Parts: sequence; structure tokens; C-alpha cells
Amino acid sequence: MASRPSRKTTPAKRVTLSDIAEKSDVSLTTVSLVLRNKAGSGIPTETQQRVLEMASDLGYRIKSPLEVRSAINQIGILLRAREDDLPLANPFYSTILAGIEAVCRQNRFNLLSATLPVNDDNYPLERPRLLDGEHVDGLLLVGTFVDRTLDHLLGEKSVPTVLVDAYSESTAYDAVVTENYQGAYQAVSYLIEHGHRHIGLVGSLPRAYPSVRERRRAYLDVLQEHDIATTYFADCHLRREEAFAATTHLLTQNPQITALFGVNDDVAIAAMRAAQTLGKHVPHDVSVIGFDDIDLAHLTIPALTTMQVDKIRLGRIAVQTLINRVQAPDSPCVTVALRTSLIERQSVQDLR
Repeated sequence: MASRPSRKTTPAKRVTLSDIAEKSDVSLTTVSLVLRNKAGSGIPTETQQRVLEMASDLGYRIKSPLEVRSAINQIGILLRAREDDLPLANPFYSTILAGIEAVCRQNRFNLLSATLPVNDDNYPLERPRLLDGEHVDGLLLVGTFVDRTLDHLLGEKSVPTVLVDAYSESTAYDAVVTENYQGAYQAVSYLIEHGHRHIGLVGSLPRAYPSVRERRRAYLDVLQEHDIATTYFADCHLRREEAFAATTHLLTQNPQITALFGVNDDVAIAAMRAAQTLGKHVPHDVSVIGFDDIDLAHLTIPALTTMQVDKIRLGRIAVQTLINRVQAPDSPCVTVALRTSLIERQSVQDLR
């Protein structure tokens, strides 16, 4: 009796949101909102019904919010760490972590954190071991730049990933960042509104980390818009000792400077100390404004005027963005940019 030839079974193609959008003749965003049951989205009932029926016809199973949360058991955090740096003691990132931990506790997610060594420009120096040894259902990448090597590795692992104050040349990631340009624009404008025309920038480099580069661009744009032709740069990495040395040199060579904008509070505080070491009074001789509003900002003498970043909220939104990504893996990537707010203290003199 002749044997019957075996038949190979071709795996069914996974139905994506793009398939549903194409068959329903609606946008990808509309499909995402309907399947996530977003109340108040403004999508007509007929359209919602058409999308749901098409999803059912194509075999797409819609997960409930409870199922999504049960699919997330462990979240990994990769936090950038420079040489001789203690990430958990970092006044900016430790507060972001507090926001992340709060949401994870509420949702009963396990949290696994590890550091990722980076250089002074926040580029990774080695392969993150977290991705090799531990299973995580989602990843938060905090404070680093996703270079090609890391991008390739994340693609291989296929782990839902959200960038938190982190950047990539790829558009394949959700991100939660700060409105760096607008915040810096407001900071420099504030100095000009208080009568300052000779304003220095402390703590940036032309090819700096993207957030710092945006703050540098805002500084240049504001001066140009106010017909201020002279710029002053205390270029350095975001290290206190470098900022102190660069500011000392800048003020020694340009005694006409009346105000300094530090691209973050750490370098702003170092710039303040440099001015005081040179015998200058802050703010009567030199005004200083920072960015971030770390805890130390209100303890300096004088207390530092700065742009506040809601770091707790940044961490909380990062986890929610990751949940959304797990719930709708094929939806378009989003970037959430948190606005900053001006915190006026005593480090800026009004020259008007």
C-alpha cells in the first residue's frame, strides 16, 4: 500500500493593525483607538463597528486591559551610568525611577534594573547584560543614546521598549522626553527680559546629547531673535568639574558677561561656584539660571532659578506608554514631550 505524501502546514500570517486599517479603509490611529476602547476618541459608532467586525473577520483577538497587565510580569530598566557615576544617586534619574516604581507597584509589576556604561556623550560602551540573562516583558531605556549596535540588539530581542530621556536615530521606539527647546527658550528669554544682553551658555558642545543640543539651539535662536550678536560658550561635558573650569575661563576672558544659562542644574551650580570663586556676587554681578529643578537647586546660596522638569510624572508616563505598547504592538510610535515650568528664586538680578 503506497504511503500518502506528507502535507506541510504553512503557519498563519499574524494579523496586524495595518491589515485591519487597510481592509476597513481607516487610518492606523483609528484602528488603535478603537481596539484600545479609548473613550472620548470622537470616532463615529459606525466606524468603530466596522473596525471591530473586520478585526474579528481577520482573526485578530482583542486583549482586555486585564489580559494586557497579566501579560506584563517583569519590566526591565537599563539606566545609563558613566565612569565613577552612581546612577541611583543621580538627582535627575533617581526621581524618574521613583515615578517608574510607583506605577509598577500599583500594577504589581516586578522591576529589574541594571546599569548600562556610557561615555560622556551617553553612547553605550558595552552590550547590556540584562538582555542576555533575564526575561523581561518590557524595557525602559533611561538616559542613553540607542546606537546602531544597541538598536540591532533590541530588534533581535523583540522586547517592547520605551526610551525615557533617551534618544535614537531610529523612529522605531516610543519615547518620553522633556520639551528641551521650549524650556531653554523660556530660560534665555527670561534673562533678556530682565535686562541681560551678555549671556553665556554653560555645559554644551556642538555635538552633544540631543537634549543638550536642543537647549543650545534655543539659546542661539533667542539671542538672534533679540538682535544680540555676541555669544559666549563655556563648552564642556555635563560634569561639575568641567563646568567649573570652563566657566572660570569664560568669565575671566569676558568680564562683561552678566548672566549664565546652565543646560542643567548641576553645571549651573558649578558655574555659580566658579563666579563666586572669582569674587563675583551672584546675582548682583552675574545671574545664573539652570534647567531640571533638582533638589539641590533650592539649597544653593542664593537659591537657583531654574526650569522645572516633572521627573516623577516623566517616569509614570513612561510605564503607561510601555503598557500601551504591549496592548497595541502595531500602533504608530509616539513621543511624549513634557513641558517645563519656570521656578523663580534668587539667582537672577533684574538690570532694568
